[in-house]
Amino acid sequence: MKYATIIDIAKELGISKSTVSRALRGDNQNVSKETQAKILEVAQRLGYKRNELAVNLRKQSTRTIGIVVPEMITSFYVNFITYAQKYLNKSGYRVMLAQSQENPEVERINLQMMEDYRVDGILLSICHDQINLNEYRRIIRKGIPIVLFDRTIAEMDASQIKIDDYIKSFFMVEHLIRKGKTKIVHLTGPSYIQNTFERIKGYKDALSKFNIPFKEEYLVEAGVDFYSGENAVRMLVEKNIPFDAIFCFTEMSALGAKNYLQATGVRIPQDVSIACMSGTELSKLVYPTITAVEQPVELMAETASKIIIEKLENPAMTNKTIVLDAETVYRESTL
Repeated sequence: MKYATIIDIAKELGISKSTVSRALRGDNQNVSKETQAKILEVAQRLGYKRNELAVNLRKQSTRTIGIVVPEMITSFYVNFITYAQKYLNKSGYRVMLAQSQENPEVERINLQMMEDYRVDGILLSICHDQINLNEYRRIIRKGIPIVLFDRTIAEMDASQIKIDDYIKSFFMVEHLIRKGKTKIVHLTGPSYIQNTFERIKGYKDALSKFNIPFKEEYLVEAGVDFYSGENAVRMLVEKNIPFDAIFCFTEMSALGAKNYLQATGVRIPQDVSIACMSGTELSKLVYPTITAVEQPVELMAETASKIIIEKLENPAMTNKTIVLDAETVYRESTL
């Protein structure tokens, strides 16, 4: 689509580009009211829109923040984007979105696109904690600040906002054990992110505290979506591996696990208890309702947004790591 330009307006009226430009900027001193009125009328008729990108580039800022997430299957990231965009818009920034499909190469392309469109800063939740590490560092050196959220990297020199995955995992598994469960399966997330390592460590340490032997067969890398959870539990059943509880990496994988068990006549929680991390409102909308660790997604989104704006206003600002508390909500699936 071709947009009308200042040149088009100037040609239409037979006046100079500079006069049109001054009138559109609201310069009342150098352009008469009569001329200004004519220019505005023609601009409206031709459908002229000011090129905000060009204007902002002249100011060395596009007032745009990029948000890159690993996936948009789980409600957590959708909610994060909603809250971050709301805060950033209110603060005078536009938002450019991209999801990486849990693929480091797609993530790299997304980050390159953000660079090409001259975003001022990036809010990033990674899909791999090593592959693009040098790319993140290169972008930061170029003067584009990155704030990591949810999935973070300990050795990255950038501000980071997260929850304590280890503690929340430990206490969730302890809860299951105190409910009499001893054959606890952990459906893990991707093996190449820190969150997965921390949650596995919490799981293992909780078992150890109660002298329950760790069994490798109970640790299943399942992914994050509904079908990952469903397929993981189907595999356990087909292999005749007995279990009485499932602790899931995400809410969506928990819903998949629950769906498969209920379809095969397994009672929840009487036969098998289910609990998960990354709970959202979905955990309250199913039957039975699901026990979940619920991250403070609105607070995380606002905190990340505030920090990226602070970093833009003060590039010398020291990076910070903020650990937010997450609430464990006990529901029917483990009672």
